[in-house]
Amino acid sequence: MRLLLIGPPGAGKGTQAVRLAAHLSIQHISTGDLFREHIAQGTELGQNADKHIRAGRLVPDEVTVGVIEECLARPDTERGFLLDGFPRNPAQAEALDGILADTGSGLDAVLNLEIPDAEVISRIAGRRLCRQDREHIFHVDHNPPEVAGTCAVCGGELYQRDDDREATVRRRLEVYGSETALVLDHYRAQGLVTTVSALGRVQEVLDRALAAIGKGRVAASGTSSN
Repeated sequence: MRLLLIGPPGAGKGTQAVRLAAHLSIQHISTGDLFREHIAQGTELGQNADKHIRAGRLVPDEVTVGVIEECLARPDTERGFLLDGFPRNPAQAEALDGILADTGSGLDAVLNLEIPDAEVISRIAGRRLCRQDREHIFHVDHNPPEVAGTCAVCGGELYQRDDDREATVRRRLEVYGSETALVLDHYRAQGLVTTVSALGRVQEVLDRALAAIGKGRVAASGTSSN
């Protein structure tokens, strides 16, 4: 199965991508992971990507498409894949169509994780990280520390990232909406888009996504109920 997962920041897209790919036994393809892999290996694509990342610029489409094309040519994607973070604009979507057409295949479905902006802002703006260990994450409403501003694990100071501030989150949502709307339109014209609510527990969202692609829900043991 060949899938594309789309969702705004705060929708839990990364979590769902990993779980979906594992459940379906297909490759999870994240552009961020691919960039890091190519940079670590010192490939030409990695050097080009690193140059732009270090300068704080978006990686150009031709470099991003090149990284994806190289990945999709690997044997471990033959059984299927789930794309996470690509394509981000219509030009990338058209390039992906061409890459898949060359292999005689195409996407089976595009899952659009939908969540109200207010919920995204609440999830992200309420997040607090520990300065001593950023793996220690709290939320002012859903997972508050016992002592305000203090990590309950190591006692470190909790802080809010600049990217998590409400004004920044709103701008990110505006950019996401303007870019993604065009990508979704591209795939709606092909009859591929199914919208899945990202509200609720992780398991509930996963079950909805699986139902949307006709794979049933995940039972408590981790196996499909179909």
